[in-house]
Amino acid sequence: MNISFFISNKLLITKESNNSYTRPIIRISIFAIAISVAFMLLSIMIVMGFKNQVANKVIGFNSHIQITSFGDNQSYGNDPIDKKQNFYSSITQEEGIEHIQVFATKAGIIKTEDEIHGVVLKGVGDDFHKDFFKENLVEGVVPIFNDSLVSNNILISQRIVKLLNLKLGQDIFVYFIQDPPRVRKFKISGIYRTGFSDFDDIILLGDIRHVQNLNSWGHDRVGGFEIMLSNLDDIDRHTQIVYNQLDYNLICKNIKELYPQIFDWLDLQNLNIQVILFLMIVVGVMNMITALLIMILEKTQLIGILKALGANNWVVRKVFVYNALYLIIYGLMLGNIFGLSLGYLQKTFNLIKLDPNIYYMDTVPINFDFSSIILLNLGVFIICWLVLLIPSIIITKMKPIQSIRFE
Repeated sequence: MNISFFISNKLLITKESNNSYTRPIIRISIFAIAISVAFMLLSIMIVMGFKNQVANKVIGFNSHIQITSFGDNQSYGNDPIDKKQNFYSSITQEEGIEHIQVFATKAGIIKTEDEIHGVVLKGVGDDFHKDFFKENLVEGVVPIFNDSLVSNNILISQRIVKLLNLKLGQDIFVYFIQDPPRVRKFKISGIYRTGFSDFDDIILLGDIRHVQNLNSWGHDRVGGFEIMLSNLDDIDRHTQIVYNQLDYNLICKNIKELYPQIFDWLDLQNLNIQVILFLMIVVGVMNMITALLIMILEKTQLIGILKALGANNWVVRKVFVYNALYLIIYGLMLGNIFGLSLGYLQKTFNLIKLDPNIYYMDTVPINFDFSSIILLNLGVFIICWLVLLIPSIIITKMKPIQSIRFE
């Protein structure tokens, strides 16, 4: 029989009158651990959800990797390249590459009776991957573009619709600045909303053949290729793989290179997580150390009696280490229940709203990454366990006769 565990269990379940100081401290310590763990969980879920949401929206508009002409000047107009490329078949067979599609962009101006607004027409073809815009569709449908007929249907953002007082099914005129200037009439077939104002303010989705015709390219020329990956973490490796297969007149850039300011900003969010985790662990550890010290002081006579009966220091120390384990495990359980429940409620019902003009989304995002949750709990447990061994060293300094006389 484990005598240390038996005594520890008796100390925890004894009447409150015999634990007048310890019992409230234990409750406060468990509550502090639970709150700390809950806040750490929520911080990780929110920050990771925020990073994933922003990254997914930038990728949804631009893909993971873009292949364009080497001389592309990074404007909204592309230098044309041939649609038929030798790399096409080999790239699509690479593991981790999910999809490749053509695109072309051209800047223009929407003009109504009262307003004008600068936009970018992003032309796509029959190979267009629609999932992102389907997920963010507010009204109507995502238009279908095929090889049989040129489509005048476009997908437009809700922000532009409200700004220009437009509606679903309405015809709009877009003026393209070139020599000579040209105008095209489009029909609004769908309205999307991502909350990412940098793109919602300007992007129209339409048939790539409009861009080809406006630029007099012919249907065998496109602005570039977009490559979708199965995992953002592999983007650097796949960028190098794609680059090695390109001709001298082509270049590929991944989304981190195209929008470094956004992804550098997202990387800074990791610092927020580290600060919060550090502060919450310090709070939890200090509370547990305080509780353990109080338990040791209140049970000083018990320590003296056990030593007088022949118990060595480690046996006595284990009594209080088991008590500390109770605090840690109970606190972790309550913290996980509280934190995960709040996360689930937010993810399901979107209780807390945000200003999309500032945060690029209208609700607080939650991402349940269970590997991170498990690692967090394991890390907190190990740190608290190691730290709580320190106050138990006090027991080794106590002498039996002095401990029994202690009042």
